Amino acid sequence: MSMFHASQVDDASSLLMAPPTASLMRWVVIATLPGVLAMTYHFGLGVLSNIALASIMGVLLEAAMLHVRSRPIAPALTDTSALLTGVLLGASLPPASPWWLIGVGMLAAVVIAKQLYGGLGHNPFNPAMVGYALLLVSFPTYMTLWAPPQPLINDTLWAQVLGTLPTPQLDALSGATPLDAFKHKAEELSAQQFWLSSPLPEKTLTAWYTISLAWLAGGVLLLIKRIISWHIPAALLGSLVALAALFYLSDSDRFASPIFHLLTGATLFGAFFIATDPVSAATSQRGKLLYGAGIGVLIMVIRNLGGYPDAVAFAVLLMNLCVPLIDLYTVPRPTGHAKDAPGVPR
Repeated sequence: MSMFHASQVDDASSLLMAPPTASLMRWVVIATLPGVLAMTYHFGLGVLSNIALASIMGVLLEAAMLHVRSRPIAPALTDTSALLTGVLLGASLPPASPWWLIGVGMLAAVVIAKQLYGGLGHNPFNPAMVGYALLLVSFPTYMTLWAPPQPLINDTLWAQVLGTLPTPQLDALSGATPLDAFKHKAEELSAQQFWLSSPLPEKTLTAWYTISLAWLAGGVLLLIKRIISWHIPAALLGSLVALAALFYLSDSDRFASPIFHLLTGATLFGAFFIATDPVSAATSQRGKLLYGAGIGVLIMVIRNLGGYPDAVAFAVLLMNLCVPLIDLYTVPRPTGHAKDAPGVPR
């Protein structure tokens, strides 16, 4: 994932104090550790194997593309952007996904979404989410095969190497994440009946709640270290909660509560680690608020009215498309320019 381009810094003083890009990205990788460890605890070593494979593939693809483009390889690889893309995409996939599935996702993320646009700092779309969205649309069966929270056995990891489905647990691999289960509950089933029928074991809900809170802990670290600002996460979560509450109050039998939307799926992961990519996000403080709010609204609209139960990737990519327009009307004019000067947005 391309992050922290210097042009994205709001003012000159913060630019002068900004650490090197590689240092910033290393802090983002460190901040993912609580979420990664929580996922590994609940879903097994397949989480780590996903991240390892995606990271290695990302670095190799980045080096290959830089060679093809006749660009220096060492400086670009030491910025750890390809590694970070691998961590984010690997953590987004079902544990022990087939190696070729990870390869296709990293190919889309590093080669298409990043290098073909000019490399670090030039990509208009979030690379990790481009890879994830492509996989979700192209291979929906593989992308929804989440095992129940339990350590994955060796045969499952071996299936990853072979590029096949993990046969020993195939009956248990149902795609019944909390958001998915609620999204596809029977129409005649009310929310109260859904919870009383216990389609999701308490262990499953506890696992997803714990993982979400772990991503929140990592996001707080990024805020404390000033790697990201509060504007995008606050606007995203605020708009999501507000709209979720409106849906819930209008029809509590059909729509889930705001807490459910916050603590299941990729909400907190997306708010702190995906939407805050400043290369593909808005740049000014006002722009970040609009950008984050737009993502939150789109997540809730797609979750409640669309066909995808999570929707973080699609919401981020759609708002990436709006960034040029947001920046046009929210980036402050340089001091001394006349209001109607040519080329200065009003």
